[in-house]
Parts: sequence; C-alpha cells; structure tokens
Amino acid sequence: MEVLSGRRQPVPPIWMMRQAGRYLPEYREVRAKAGGFLELCFTPEFAAEVTLQPIRRFNFDAAIIFSDILVIPYALGRSVRFEVGEGPRLDPLDTREKVETLAQRADFSKLEPVYEALRRVRRELDARIALIGFCGAPWTVATYMVAGQGTPDQALARMMAYRHPDAFSKIIDVLVANSIQYLLGQLKAGADVLQIFDTWAGALPPRQFERWSIEPTRRIVEGVRKVVPDAKIIGFPRGAGALLPAYVSATGVDAVSIDWAAEPSLIRERVQSRVAIQGNLDPLALIAGGAALDQAVDDVLANYADGRLIFNLGHGIQPETPITHVEQMLKRVRAYKG
Repeated sequence: MEVLSGRRQPVPPIWMMRQAGRYLPEYREVRAKAGGFLELCFTPEFAAEVTLQPIRRFNFDAAIIFSDILVIPYALGRSVRFEVGEGPRLDPLDTREKVETLAQRADFSKLEPVYEALRRVRRELDARIALIGFCGAPWTVATYMVAGQGTPDQALARMMAYRHPDAFSKIIDVLVANSIQYLLGQLKAGADVLQIFDTWAGALPPRQFERWSIEPTRRIVEGVRKVVPDAKIIGFPRGAGALLPAYVSATGVDAVSIDWAAEPSLIRERVQSRVAIQGNLDPLALIAGGAALDQAVDDVLANYADGRLIFNLGHGIQPETPITHVEQMLKRVRAYKG
C-alpha cells in the first residue's frame, strides 16, 4: 500500500500471481475436497483457506483472493465450466445474433461467495498484509466469451472486433459496467487493492489495443473511483511492451504489472517514472532455481528496485515449481539492501 501510494520501500514488498495454487500440497488437498474448480471458487470456506495458505507458508506481503476472471460471465447467466486438462468452456458468443442474448446486468447474488471469502480472509489476515481483489479486463474476458474457450491467438475475438465492432462493443460495455460493480463489492468486502488482469492484451495491434484494452480499463478505473476516490488499482496488460506508457497515461492505474520480456530502460524511463511497477521474474527461472534464479532475481532488483517496485513474477507461478525455489527467491529479495 505504501508503494502504491507513492512511497518506495527499501526492501520491495513481494507476492506472486497464482500464489494459491497447485504447487502447494495443502492447496491440492482442499481442491480434492471441493471437487470442481468453480466449487472451490464459490465455497467461501475453501476459497478463504487457499487464499491464506501461501501467506502462512511464506509470509507474503499481499494475499490475492482465490477466484477466477470468468465469474462475471457466470453471473451474467452464461454457461461456464472447467474441463480437467482442457481449461474453461463457455457457450460462445460468436455471432451478432448470439450477442443480442447477453444479459445487461449480472446477478450479483451469484458472486456473494466471493465477497464472503474476502470477508473471511480479511478477518484472519494480519493487518500489515494487503488483500487484493481482482477482475479480468473486458478484452480478455471477451476473448473467452466469443470463442467459448481459450485460444492461442484470440483470432475469433479479434475477427469479431474487426467485422462487427458494434456487436463486440456491446460485450465490452456489459463487462465494463458489471466489472465496476464487482470491484466495488470487493472493496466493500475488505479488499485493499484491485488488480485488472488483461492477459491477452498483447494480441492487439496499437489501434485495437487503445480501443479494446486501454479504453475499457480507463472506464473501469474511473467508475470505481467515482465511488471510492482513493481506490488503489494495478493494471496488467500482459505483452503490451512499448504500448505500456500509453496504457499508464490513459487508464489512471496506480501501478502496472510487467511481464518478463519487458525492456528495462523503457519501463524505468517511461513507466516507473510515473507509477509503481510490479513484476517481473520469469516463472521458468523460478522453476530452474539455483544460480539462474539468483541471477534473475538480481536482474529484477538491479533494473527496478531503485524506484517503486512490488516484486512479483511476470505471470503466474507454474504448478511444477519447487517450494524450495520460492523460499530461495524470498530470501534473496528480502536480503536486498537498497
């Protein structure tokens, strides 16, 4: 919270995207009890427990509520299911006619379990540890809604945006309006910080990036801050690269997450000079461990720790990551003398 408020810390605070997950045996135990993935997300007792597990084990500086970016389509009445080994499956909105069937307002009672999980975590969490709520950015959520599943290049959503921009705009507008309400509900339930995950932003060329990534995110930030003026918000337009400065300028986020391929001098000079940054250790370096991990951690610190930095990965931790490597990373970051 200090970093997001403009105050650099001598030792960067640290957490990991997907820190509650399959690399932890205690997570796998709870997941087995819950059954399906959505059952885990929508059972407050289980969701709160897996959110707290990495805090107990590693004492991270932030907890992120265990949920998924596709809960908004679910609350909009779309069929959302998770196939083992296959990922999410939705009923595709791949024609203008199907887009007309999309509800305008989510049934937020379906998301009450997420709010309850947040309340439970906030009660149990040390006051010094930040609690992060999140949503998927409209562009990224729309890619799943249009295609009905994840795709390698988001071609179906990109094609709809080119061919039928009015229909695609309807999906985006619905996601913007409902994401604002969802995030406000998370703040009310105890979240300190919000993150907007635009996982597939890097698939868009500059003009489309401005229209479908930057502009919807700007509207969400503006909508949240109309109600909570001092809301702290982190954006993550993964793969945005040289488009990051424009994203920061237009959206009004307090910080931006960067992936491991980000060019350090561009980030320092044109991004970190304006907002805090979060990242950007390669998750594969965390799997590799040893001297390679030490060097990768040192590179992140050398590149960004002179400014406002929240140490994190460049994307989510992988299931095969050894726990000892997480401990190695934590020890090295917390030994930093900046």
